[in-house]
Amino acid sequence: MEIAGYFTALLTGISLGLIGGGGSILTIPVLVYLFHIEPVLATGYSLFIVGGSSLAGAYLNYRKQLVNLKAAFYFGLSSIITVVIMRKFVVPAIPTQLFSIGSFVMTKSIAVMLLFAVVMFVAAFNMIQKETPCTAAGNDRQLHLTKALIRGVETGILTGLLGAGGGFIIIPVLLFSFHLDMKEAVGTSLLIIAMNSLFGFLGDLAHHQFNWALLLTITATSIVGMFIGDRFKAKLQGNELKKGFGWFVLVMGICIVVKELLSNV
Repeated sequence: MEIAGYFTALLTGISLGLIGGGGSILTIPVLVYLFHIEPVLATGYSLFIVGGSSLAGAYLNYRKQLVNLKAAFYFGLSSIITVVIMRKFVVPAIPTQLFSIGSFVMTKSIAVMLLFAVVMFVAAFNMIQKETPCTAAGNDRQLHLTKALIRGVETGILTGLLGAGGGFIIIPVLLFSFHLDMKEAVGTSLLIIAMNSLFGFLGDLAHHQFNWALLLTITATSIVGMFIGDRFKAKLQGNELKKGFGWFVLVMGICIVVKELLSNV
């Protein structure tokens, strides 16, 4: 099962390199079902893996002048603060058992996986249904900083609670609120994901013990995928890639719901 896990970690990096997001949505299921890591702890692992991979991708794009530091600062400011609060105070405060209905007990771990499945459905819908928008022009190129700050908080909650990068939220904001072109939005998204994830992981160090050998090996595999994805980015059709990956994410989300509910009835 671990071989399949490393292969999927490679795909995660490839997806991040190609479309600036989406791949991190697979990290939690891979850690839980293939590496058998407890779901809440897996969110911490995911933060480091996604953060390290995204940082490598951000560096590659920065060298190509495809990272907008101003957009990363404004978006990242609110999201980083939110992530740190979520990982330091909110997540540890959530009780282990939330409620019960008859013999079914809704635990923190089950709730994390089910909520993650919902996020996967939303991400899949965005990737399947929505075409990549064009950059606004002329008088429409106003900088909506308030919207960006609000979306930063939303991304911070998602990243802090579930360990997901939130690229499917970040990229539309960069396209519509900061009016970046798609390539620059991808590079900037990777930097924001890296900042959110790695700052969130720092908040976990006081609460969890990590298997660093496993963590670094998975992260290195994902980074290799990032380099592969970045290399072939210009040769592939972004919208078709997003749609195909969206269907895969949708199927994975359905599998998670079925497995979590059936195994705990």
